[in-house]
Amino acid sequence: MTIAKRFEYILTWFAQNAPSAESELHFRNPFELLVAVMLSAQCTDKRVNMVTPSLFAQFPTSEAMSKASVEQVLSLIHSVSYPNAKAAHLVAMAQRLVDVYNGNVPDNIEDLQTLPGVGRKTANVVCAVIWNQPTMAVDTHIFRVSERLGLTTHSKSPRQTENQLVKYIPAELIPKAHHWLLLHGRYVCQARTPHCGRCGLQAYCRYYSSQNK
Repeated sequence: MTIAKRFEYILTWFAQNAPSAESELHFRNPFELLVAVMLSAQCTDKRVNMVTPSLFAQFPTSEAMSKASVEQVLSLIHSVSYPNAKAAHLVAMAQRLVDVYNGNVPDNIEDLQTLPGVGRKTANVVCAVIWNQPTMAVDTHIFRVSERLGLTTHSKSPRQTENQLVKYIPAELIPKAHHWLLLHGRYVCQARTPHCGRCGLQAYCRYYSSQNK
């Protein structure tokens, strides 16, 4: 099977079986999504969704959060992973939004990455989810699933995986494909115990083929 055909078959399967895949983070605007994605680093979306309602109630805008102390933010997000660093990043991020971007979340990867605590993955998520741009955010799920399915080959880094994926996924499908791969990794193709028995991609999966020779 050629790599192009593998992509075609797998993307078609996802389109037919998971047409409404979307972010599981709760947000109402670009600022809330940016905050939620920053909090989600090495943390579950479920935990983030438990924390953000009280955080957004107290600091609903970048202007409000820019005036907060790190201690105030920390008291509201202490149950997430690495809360001290994330609290400091959130306050500094909000301050830069106010000082440089009139309080608005930038709509491009380059400007987003100038914000404290915002790396390429976070920037890609915001651009894809909010503005439907063809940006592929690669987390541990996508890194793993892409390699197992055979969409990537011997990728050594998230950036290599990103480059291989966007080469073959049509631009208009990239935002949706991010969620397809992520959710498949979260609920089916899990790291320690992949649920191959209930996966509809067995016929196209390099990992499944290697385990069932």
